[in-house]
Amino acid sequence: MSLRNTNGFLNSTHRRFLLALAKRSIEYGSVHGRPIPVEQQTLAPELSTMRATFVTLEILGKLRGCIGTLEAIRSLAEDIAHNAYAAAFRDPRFPPVRQWDIERLDIHLSLLTPAEPLSFTSEDDLLQQLTADEDGLILEEGLRRGTFLPSVWESLPNPRAFLQHLKLKAGLPKDYWSDSIRIYRYRTEAIDGDST
Repeated sequence: MSLRNTNGFLNSTHRRFLLALAKRSIEYGSVHGRPIPVEQQTLAPELSTMRATFVTLEILGKLRGCIGTLEAIRSLAEDIAHNAYAAAFRDPRFPPVRQWDIERLDIHLSLLTPAEPLSFTSEDDLLQQLTADEDGLILEEGLRRGTFLPSVWESLPNPRAFLQHLKLKAGLPKDYWSDSIRIYRYRTEAIDGDST
């Protein structure tokens, strides 16, 4: 699959459905302690295809949870339901979302294209290949791994700083480099209340 942005893959009805599903999964999870069940047989084909997703939650512009998958292991709808629940109640950086906070949540969905490996000869060569505001990156070094969604470019618009902070997220020093580092690139289709 090409790394072009996947805008247009889903129509506005699909996008609204996924946002509503994410919220319903959080509401369901607050009562039942698990994601809302998704009935596969009722889904449109576009929603039952295998996709990797991230769900990001904010309150008043501040991060409140972000959980996702880098490989497609569930249907798109199931992955959204699972990750919305996990972002609300299982992100180790935050306490579980409280019942009265659910209505205040801004929900942002990111649908990932399959990640493709990048070939590079040096850190500078890698930096030259990056496209700000479009590239999501996965960094792997041994057992260490980290990812940044394309939305992170908003706070780290400089490619070198973007890569340095990604290394830190993976548990490496920001100036670390080795010939065994692997970098994968993906793109996302972003869905939020303003994009439906």
